This record gives sequence, structure tokens and C-alpha cells, in this order.
Amino acid sequence: MSQVSLQRVRNLRSLRHQLLALRNSCYSTATEPSSSPHPPRVSNLIGGKFVDSHSTEEIDVVNPATQDVVSRLPLTLDTEFKAAVSAAKNAFPSWKNTPVTTRQRIMFKFQELIRRDMDKLAHNITIEQGKTLKDAQGDVFRGLEVVEHVCGMASLQLGEFSSNVSSGIDTYSIREPLGVCAGICPFNFPAMIPLWMFPVAVTCGNTFILKPSEKDPGASILLAELAMEAGLPDGVLNIVNGTEGVVNGICDDDDIRAVSFVGSNTAGMHIYARASAKGKRVQSNMGAKNHAIVLPDANEDATINALVAAGFGAAGQRCMALSTVVFVGDSKKWENKLVAHAKSLKVNAGTEPDADLGPVITKQAKERILRLIESGVGDGARLLLDGRNIVVPGYEHGNFVGPTLLSDVSTHMECYKEEIFGPVLLCLQADSLEEAISIVNRNKYGNGASIFTSSGAAARKFQSDIEAGQVGINVPIPVPLPFFSFTGSKASFAGDLNFYGKAGVQFYTQIKTVTQQWKDLPSGVSLAMPTSQKA
Repeated sequence: MSQVSLQRVRNLRSLRHQLLALRNSCYSTATEPSSSPHPPRVSNLIGGKFVDSHSTEEIDVVNPATQDVVSRLPLTLDTEFKAAVSAAKNAFPSWKNTPVTTRQRIMFKFQELIRRDMDKLAHNITIEQGKTLKDAQGDVFRGLEVVEHVCGMASLQLGEFSSNVSSGIDTYSIREPLGVCAGICPFNFPAMIPLWMFPVAVTCGNTFILKPSEKDPGASILLAELAMEAGLPDGVLNIVNGTEGVVNGICDDDDIRAVSFVGSNTAGMHIYARASAKGKRVQSNMGAKNHAIVLPDANEDATINALVAAGFGAAGQRCMALSTVVFVGDSKKWENKLVAHAKSLKVNAGTEPDADLGPVITKQAKERILRLIESGVGDGARLLLDGRNIVVPGYEHGNFVGPTLLSDVSTHMECYKEEIFGPVLLCLQADSLEEAISIVNRNKYGNGASIFTSSGAAARKFQSDIEAGQVGINVPIPVPLPFFSFTGSKASFAGDLNFYGKAGVQFYTQIKTVTQQWKDLPSGVSLAMPTSQKA
């Protein structure tokens, strides 16, 4: 993640006033609460033009720290959705035949523009989603890394060739784009997740329909502006806003060949089942319950810092948040240090330079987090640190939950079974590494798991026996860089090909195999099965 100096964060506060001018732009959502009784409406992007929907149904995009309405998001009409798909379909033949080197150059320019507007993007994310400016910078930067990776698509998309497989016959395979693809995004990473999707898809030669989260669409709009400024042709990238209606439209439309989704298990399995039934490729990243196992020989300071950062960063609203820790042996010394470190974290609006964690996304999300904390206490968990009643001066109406620690948690408790998606760290105990691994493997989710130890033998056993798709050894959030793939497993993923990396390129392409013969054919006709054997 990129690091931002304290002075730079202070400077970012001044961007609030500069970005007020964006309110009246037809290109992007407002990034500040509007003093007008009619906040701006979020536009769709169809065929290279940002257009206002004719829908009269709207959803408020709300700043979670203040409850101010940032903008209003119309629920795209079916006719408008079909127009976006049609624009993508019409743009595909020309874009498919655009040389890959040209597509790469657009991505080179795109990543340059993202770097130029990093502060603007981060500020928009903080206003709409709530995370701190530093964390928002990281959100953008991790997506930017995917854009950088696809700048080498000419190499990533290479086929295979085998000469003279039979007498005078060569066979080769090529990777071709699918056509129109679509992405459905969550609220927790407004820049990173769209950048996991459309840069890979379009650089492979596909066209794309993007549905941002209805809770924070602004970053997607800003990224689309930059993609068009970089030279992406009209219709190659389209944006439609909405909720279930647009999601079902994406699943059902016969012209959409593949669907990427990141979000909850309920929505993810619905999309996977519905889109797969229509013959589409689907990759669906869903819920998680990421565990850390801490052995007695782990470095104390490094481990505590890692647990606090991974457990409470982004207010716990990460699919790779480290929400559960299993201590092997006595946990008391660890718990005392965890409480001390967690107490030192500053909860504040994300725009404030001293904020370590901001609010959760909605009042409903906060209520659910509080209910699961209360459920844990009711089931017998020990509340080491209670963040339920935190009040942030100046932001009294914000959706804030302070760092919370629950100890003596057992696997039958609802707070353990459910993904809390808030700044809550659960503490369990095990008598041995084998028991700890068994606890992790019995959990239905499989996004990631980590171990903290100074023993190479223990780390190797963990790596071998653990069933999570992404493994960290003294690394709390083992999300790979884009030359690998994001490899969640078990109930955390549905599909065959994961996001970005080699798997991402494979997901957005199909293989065509060509067998060719250039020689004078013998006279006569043989109806026997062709083989590599000479007659």
C-alpha cells in the first residue's frame, strides 16, 4: 500500500473545497454534501456519453460520517440498461480487432491519469464510503497495480504453437475475447474492485458493463472519465446504476457472456446460479471469516501490530479483514496487549488527518454489528473492549463503531459463524497447532488464513494443512499482487477462474485452436479417422 505523509493528508482536506465544483458536472457524482435541496444525480455512461436516467426512482448516496446526502442515484430503466448492452455489443467488433499494443497504450495512459488524480479519487471514496484518506489511497493504489499489470497484455495473452504435429501439419492456439462482459461491485472498495474487473476485460479485447455499488458510485464514474481521457473508445466501457433490477438484467441478458461479482454470499450465490443457468461464465468472490493462528513463539510486537491493523483497518469492512485469532496456549498476555493497542486507535471521520478508522457504511450495517456483538456477549464471550457506544465529537450522527474485542469465543456462537464486517476481533484458544488448524478448516469460508510464528516447521505444516485459498506466514492480509491471482476458496468463491493474474486473463478470454496444413494433398479420398500416422 502507498503511504501518505501527515502533511499530505492535511493538504487533502483542502480538496473538499476544490471538489465542490464537480457538483454541477455531468460527468461525476458530487464528492461533498450538497447545500442544495436537490443534490446532483449520478449519471449512467452509455456509448461514450454520460447521461441522466429518466427513472423517477432514486437512492440517496449518503456520507456515513455525517448522514449528508452526497448525491442521488437513479435506478436505471430496463430500456436504458439494454441501450448500454447494445452500445457495448456494437463497440465489440472494432475493439476486438484493435491491436493489443494499442489497447496496452491506452492502459499505460490510464494508469498515468489515475496517479495524477489519486487525491481526487481518494477524497471521493472517503466522502462516500467513509474510510480514511490514507486507506482510500491504498484502495486506489491496489487497483492501479492491476492496471499496470495489464499493460503487458501482449505477453499475458500469448497462445501456444506446435510445429509439424503430423506430416506437414501445424497446430496453434490463440486467446480471443468473449464479447460483452459485466461487473457487479461492492461498497467496500469503490476503486479497487472496478479496477480488478474492467481493465483486464477490455485489454483482453472485450467490452464491458459496470454496475458500481449504489452506496458509493462516484469512484467508478471518475475512473470511467479517466479511461475515456486515456483514449478508450465509445461503448467499450459502460456504466449502469441500480440495484436488483440491473443485477438480474446482467444475469439474464443473452448478449452478456461473462459476469464478475464481489460481495455477500446471498447476492453472490444468486448471481452465480442465475447467470450460470443462462450459460455465462461467472466469478463470484463472496464472504469470509479470515483466521490468524498465533503460536507462543511469535514476535510479540510485530504480531500485535499486524492483528490490530488487519482486524480494525477500514473499520473491518474488508473481505480479507482478519476477524478471528486463535491463540495456541495461554492467550492472556496477547489479549492485554491487544486491548492496549486497540484503545490507542483514533475513531473519526475519514477526512480528519488523525483518523485510524472511520464509520461503517450504513446505519443498518452498524445495527447488525452491534447485534452480533451483543449476541456474543449473550452466548458467554468475554467483552475485553467495547466499541458500541462511541461518540465522535462533531460527527455525532455518524455510523461509528469503535474497536471491539471478544474473548472466550467458541465456534458455535453466532458472532463466530457470521461475517461481522465491522471492527470486531474474536479471540479463541487452542491447545495445539493441530487443533487450531482444525478450527480454521471447519469454518465454511476459505478466503485467507495466516500464522504468526518463528518456527519454519510450524509454518510449513500450516501452509500444507490449511484449506484457505490465500495463506499468510507472518503476513496478516495475504492478498497477492496482480501477477498472481486472488484465490479465495470454499464458500468464499464460486466459479472456476479467479480474479486478475493469469486466471483473470483466462476468465475474460476463450481458446481457439487452429490446425493448418500447407502442402500438396495426395489424390484420392480417405474416409478413415485422420491420425498422425503415415498411410
